[in-house]
Amino acid sequence: MELSNPALLKSGSLVNGEWLTNDHQFVVENPANGNIVASINEVSHEQVESGIEGASQALAHWQSLNVDERSAILMKWHRLILAAQNDLALIMVAEQGKPMTEAMGEVVYGAKYIQWYAEEARRINGDLMPVNQSGKRGLVLRRPVGVVSAITPWNFPSAMILRKASAALAAGCSFIVKPSELTPLSALALAQLSLDAGIPAGVFNVVVGTNAQAIGELLTTHPAIAKFSFTGSTPVGKKLLQQCASTVKKTSMELGGNAPYIAFEDCDLDVAIKGAMGSKFRNSGQTCVCANRLFVHRSIYSEFVSRLEKKVTELRVGDGHQAEVNIGPLIEQKAIDKVTELVDQAVGLGAKVICGGKQIDGPGNFYQPTIITGVTPDMDIFKTEIFGPVASIIPFDSEDEVIRLANQTEYGLCSYAFTEDMRRVWRLSEKLQFGMVGINEGVLSNPAAPFGGVKESGMGREGGRWGIDDYLETRYVCIGDVD
Repeated sequence: MELSNPALLKSGSLVNGEWLTNDHQFVVENPANGNIVASINEVSHEQVESGIEGASQALAHWQSLNVDERSAILMKWHRLILAAQNDLALIMVAEQGKPMTEAMGEVVYGAKYIQWYAEEARRINGDLMPVNQSGKRGLVLRRPVGVVSAITPWNFPSAMILRKASAALAAGCSFIVKPSELTPLSALALAQLSLDAGIPAGVFNVVVGTNAQAIGELLTTHPAIAKFSFTGSTPVGKKLLQQCASTVKKTSMELGGNAPYIAFEDCDLDVAIKGAMGSKFRNSGQTCVCANRLFVHRSIYSEFVSRLEKKVTELRVGDGHQAEVNIGPLIEQKAIDKVTELVDQAVGLGAKVICGGKQIDGPGNFYQPTIITGVTPDMDIFKTEIFGPVASIIPFDSEDEVIRLANQTEYGLCSYAFTEDMRRVWRLSEKLQFGMVGINEGVLSNPAAPFGGVKESGMGREGGRWGIDDYLETRYVCIGDVD
């Protein structure tokens, strides 16, 4: 991998401003070909503890900086990330596999969160309040919670970190994150740029290792940590929440999804097909907000399937470094096995594969972009987050029926609907039981908007003015003997 700035390719954790080494290492593999991208030093238990303690010690200095000083440092980090966009994208493609165009877009998307929260830091306002007792005055302060720990996934190895860290640092918190051991290189490159930007030692720490359970236990139980943020699966999130309960930490959880996509009979089919392709096949279907169940009104069902099939068969699968590729590999063989099992079980119960449906022979974790029809609510593929390039298409006859089917899940992260009826838009916005609703749009994430779910898809929000609230505490101050 040839980088313009080779210093961005790191091989160990960043703790308290120092790059760590260890006798034990693990390898990062390219999911497109199985080649070893890098060997990484395993972080030790003692080194993680040192990172937590250093983050705690760094708080006082970071909070002593005025808002303009913190904002200026964050904006420099933002500029350095944009300047290194191509290198960061190359690293991301090598370890995660997504196409280069998507990787370039993720770098910019993540950087926009830093820009947003560098500005939002200036708008952390308190309140003066009237009290009903003579001689007293009341005010409300919003203060940083303290040390924040986080665990982030492999599917967006840059953006998921920046979405959390930018809000935490803007609020005046210090931050320690464990990225996925499958994609640690993007996080370490961001850490190098944080040093270059002048973020003080101990304020932004990255610990990398394969012992996720042990590291996760430290990050969720250490008494010096005030808040924990997690993006990942619901079962793991539940376990981490239990661990956080031991010290009653503030938490935010962005967990699994089972997003419904609904195309009504009055939709603009061109817009609906574009939305389906964007919401289903981006990142090879490996996003928590991917359309998992595509409900299509029976009157347009045949035309929709035909037009979607044409688009899907035009997708080019391959190594993300190749310019013409728009579908990369799945992250590992276990992901291929899961998708294969879901598709095979559905077919065994009567579903029909329209195109795709198989792992691609040869090196790399590639699965054919797939359309499957005849899916019913009793099939696992209806109930499970697929996390692969498989579109399950289901006909429906009425608005009430499709809302019931859409809500027939324990998850509540994201949903999509395509219609030209504005009255229906209002009804859907209120009746769909999801934290986010995309209307005539398949890609809805935005730094200015609150990203998050309901039900077993988690709690808390990332993005917009709501995102910084998760890193602040509300403090009431009563001043007596005023009169």
